[in-house]
Amino acid sequence: MARVLYFDCFSGASGDMILGALIDAGLPFDQLRAAVGSLALDGVTLEAERVDRAGIGATKFRVRGADGRRGHHDRHDQAHHHPHHGHGHRGLSAICALVDRSALSEPAKNRARRLFRRLAETEAAIHRQPVEAIHLHEVGAVDSIIDIAGAVFGLERVGADRIVSSPLNVGSGTVRCAHGVLPVPAPATTRLVAGVPVYSSGVEAELLTPTGALLVTDYAEQYGPLPALRVRQVGYGAGDRDLAGTPNVVRVVIGDDGAAGNLQRVVVIESEIDDMNPQIFGVLMDRLHAAGALDVFYAPIQMKKNRPGTLVSIVALPADREALAGLLFRETTTIGVRFQEMDRERLERERVTVETPLGPVRFKLAARNGDLVNASPEFDDCLRLAERHDLSVKAVQALATKAYLDR
Repeated sequence: MARVLYFDCFSGASGDMILGALIDAGLPFDQLRAAVGSLALDGVTLEAERVDRAGIGATKFRVRGADGRRGHHDRHDQAHHHPHHGHGHRGLSAICALVDRSALSEPAKNRARRLFRRLAETEAAIHRQPVEAIHLHEVGAVDSIIDIAGAVFGLERVGADRIVSSPLNVGSGTVRCAHGVLPVPAPATTRLVAGVPVYSSGVEAELLTPTGALLVTDYAEQYGPLPALRVRQVGYGAGDRDLAGTPNVVRVVIGDDGAAGNLQRVVVIESEIDDMNPQIFGVLMDRLHAAGALDVFYAPIQMKKNRPGTLVSIVALPADREALAGLLFRETTTIGVRFQEMDRERLERERVTVETPLGPVRFKLAARNGDLVNASPEFDDCLRLAERHDLSVKAVQALATKAYLDR
């Protein structure tokens, strides 16, 4: 049984919101405080308090500085990363040194260093400067270091086998930062969510901050609706503001997926063809299988101008998508393909040989969670025995099935 964590980002996400949701879902606050305390960031204390956001009870995570002021002020709609060469802002090497000296596990340290480097590289690309020259205002700030390192600790402690996220609500409008008024999503956020499904619900605020985008996109393996699971824990992490008309929270759902061990991520590649020599379809199928396709099938369809056509569908591993799409373009007359990733569940499989009065027949057994759901005689074996004994194939299949049941 596998554990699944789902980020429900219907109102965006920020680093402090993610930490609040993990605490709300059961992450022990004392353990988080000890882990963050090992970073040796002097003069800060952590707070977690219950708040209300549009009728939903949630946990608000805050960092209080040595002067008593609370961090994360309006971070949910004003957090931006930009170069800063003044005092009080750490560069990448200084932040990594803090991580190295912390009590985080080695895998967590590696993850945290990678996250900070990715953020620094994002800023370097935006401002067209070397990574070494970037002093990140927001990344170097204490609250952001705590958000990222704390989230790494918390997600490691959850121990999810798979992390899934909803599409990310980025917000809309503009936001003011040190460089002036910028569009939402901010430049750093936009680069961090490249290749990820995003949308705007029309709320005029920055709903997805760079830190939130960094964490979700680094951890999520896939994006879509809540997957099938047995819910064990739910947590709500609050943003600073109470937005009108929508709960300003991110939701974390943690549960068990009993079938996750048999789930496999695949990509389905499709194209319609109505102007190709049908003899090529046989060659195409053989070459697609040889190139790594898990399955290839054709379906007759009716296309524009009432032309009969063929729908080509290919099931493959995501890593093979580019090669198979290239093969489809090279071998056929198609000028476009579409693809989507999805999960497929496979039954547990086993082969056994059954002795029958006519000879041995191999059986394919299929089980789910240990329960046998199908037993099928190998067709080629039944055909061979049918030809040898001058019997119909269906008669041999029936005899073989009886022999299997009588074992």
